[in-house]
Amino acid sequence: MTAADLAKVINRARVILLDFDGPVCSIFAQHPASTVAHELRRLLVDQAVTLPPEILAERDPLAVLRFTATVGRPAVVRLVDTALTHQEVTAAHTAEPTPYGREVIVAAHQTGRRIAVVSNNSADSVHAYLTARRLIGYVHPVIGRPEAAPERMKPDPSPVLNAVRELRADPAECVLVGDSVSDIEAANAAGVAAIGCANKPGKRERFAAADAVIDSMAELVAAFAVDEL
Repeated sequence: MTAADLAKVINRARVILLDFDGPVCSIFAQHPASTVAHELRRLLVDQAVTLPPEILAERDPLAVLRFTATVGRPAVVRLVDTALTHQEVTAAHTAEPTPYGREVIVAAHQTGRRIAVVSNNSADSVHAYLTARRLIGYVHPVIGRPEAAPERMKPDPSPVLNAVRELRADPAECVLVGDSVSDIEAANAAGVAAIGCANKPGKRERFAAADAVIDSMAELVAAFAVDEL
């Protein structure tokens, strides 16, 4: 995939949908995800939930939350989801901004595009970060994970479709920027273009289904600038 691929996607995009953890910031930079996952496991054990070996070793709190959807106890799912939201809001205050993440939001706004966040993190944590960084005025809507329904997180297309509907946009004029395969899959399922952000070694190869792939958010800033010429 080339700069021409990126330019083609950006030229037709009037709506920019951003994943949060990755393209905008590293939410658990100072509040480790592994610690949060441990706290969620502790809650599950307190609720007499038997944890399989892979969950006992899991460092991603979202994966622990997904697991709760398999235990058949809605009250436990809600308990874990609420606890994760609390941890995410705490983490948002020390989140590390992604290089050029802010510039992408501002540049998209300056070129007349609308910007939304579509995240598997809680909407509360996204709002906390954007407010603290004085970015909240640029972003609407914020679509966080469905409350107590981890099975409807990306790669399920529901969050992406919810953003498109709220914006009253045509999927053909939208692009989702994400740093995981689940982002690309959700975008494809929603009929929205996808830009994969390969911010770690090995990711580029996993984004074969994306319409374009970037290594840095700086490439998006440059693409917006070229589109304005």
